[in-house]
Amino acid sequence: MNLHEYQGKEILASFGVRIQRGLVAYNAKEAVDAAKQLTQETGTGWHVIKAQVHAGGRGKGGGVKLAKNLREVEEIAGSIIGMNLVTPQTSAEGKKVHKVLVAEDVYYPGDSETSEFYMSVLLNRAAGRNMIMYSTEGGMDIEEVAEKTPHLIFTEEINPATGLLPFQARKIAFNLGLSGTAFKEMTKFVTSLYKAYVESDASLFEINPVLKTSDDKIMAVDAKVSIDDNALYRRKQYAEMRDLLEENPIEVEARAVGLNYVDLDGNVGCMVNGAGLAMATMDLIKMAGGEPANFLDVGGTADAKRVEEAFRIILKDPAVKCILINIFGGIVRCDRVAQGVVDAYKNMGDAIKVPIIVRLQGTNAELAKEIIDNSGLAVHSAVQFQEAADKVKEVLA
Repeated sequence: MNLHEYQGKEILASFGVRIQRGLVAYNAKEAVDAAKQLTQETGTGWHVIKAQVHAGGRGKGGGVKLAKNLREVEEIAGSIIGMNLVTPQTSAEGKKVHKVLVAEDVYYPGDSETSEFYMSVLLNRAAGRNMIMYSTEGGMDIEEVAEKTPHLIFTEEINPATGLLPFQARKIAFNLGLSGTAFKEMTKFVTSLYKAYVESDASLFEINPVLKTSDDKIMAVDAKVSIDDNALYRRKQYAEMRDLLEENPIEVEARAVGLNYVDLDGNVGCMVNGAGLAMATMDLIKMAGGEPANFLDVGGTADAKRVEEAFRIILKDPAVKCILINIFGGIVRCDRVAQGVVDAYKNMGDAIKVPIIVRLQGTNAELAKEIIDNSGLAVHSAVQFQEAADKVKEVLA
C-alpha cells in the first residue's frame, strides 16, 4: 500500500525522524491558510508547494514549486490542484492532483553549505536481509546516478538477528562525508529511519533528498513509503491512510469482493485459482502469442457468484479479447466450477461478448468437461495445458 509524502512523514516523525514540516491543502484558500500557520509555527518566509500523488519525479513534471509570498502560494496551489501531473513514473495521461502539501523552506542560509543525500530502506531479496541504500548524490536525478555512476551508491545489509548496529549507522554517516554535529545527526537519523521501517511493517522507505541544512541538521525533505499489505491487519492506523483515488479502480473493486486482481496491459483475461498456477497461466498465454490482461486468483472457491464477479471485473477492461479460465480441482471440485461458469454466463446474458476458454483439471475433470460441452454456450473446453494454449491462439487469430 503506497502512501502520500505527508503520510510517510507522519510515520517518520512518530519514530523521531526529523522532517520538513508541512500542512495539507485541498484548494488554494486552504493552501494560503496553511502557509500562514506554518509561518507562525516555524518562522519560514517561503513555502514549497508539493503535489500529493503516488508517483516519483513530481518536480520534473511541475508538481513541486517554491512560493516566495502568499500570492504565489495561492497561484501555485491553484494551478497544481486539479492538474493531471505527468512524471517519469506515471502513464502518458498522468495522475490528477487532488491535494498539495504546503511545506516550510529548509534551504535557508547559514554557516555551512546545504547537502542533499539519497537514502532508502528495503528488502534485498537475493540476500534475504533488509538493506539501507544511500548515496551522496541526492536529488531528482538519482536514477541517472545509478545508471552512470553506480560506484556512488552504497549499500548496508542488516543482520535480522541483531538489527541495525551502531557501527553501521556511523559507517553510513562517514561514507556520506559528514563530520561533527552533522555526523552525529545522521547516525540518529539512520537509526530512527530503520526503526520506522521495521516497526511499521514497510516494504519501502525512500527519502530523496535527505538534507543536511546550513546549520547541520539532518532531515527528510521527501518520503516515499510503501506498507506491506499483508501486515495491515495489525497496522490498522496505517490501513486508514489508504487513498483509493490513487489506485486502479478495477483493482479496488476486485479487492472489495475478495478477489486477488492485478491489472496488466494485455488482451487475454485470466481467471485462475492459486498464485502459482496463475503465473504459469500467464506464461502459457505469452507462449500462445497473447498478452495477459490481468492476474486474477479466485482462491479456493469458484461458485457461480464468485465466477460472475470475476467475469465482470475482467470485462471492465476493453482490451480483453478472450478469457482463459484455468482451474485445478483440488480443494474445489471441477464439476462445481464448471456449473458455476455456466450459471454465471447465463446470469450475465449478453454482457459477455468475448470467447471463453475453460481448462479444468483435477477432481471430476471429465464430468466438468461434459457440463461445459453440453451447456450450449459459446464456451470452449480444454483438458490439457497445451490444448488450452492452442485454443487461445485460435481465438486471437
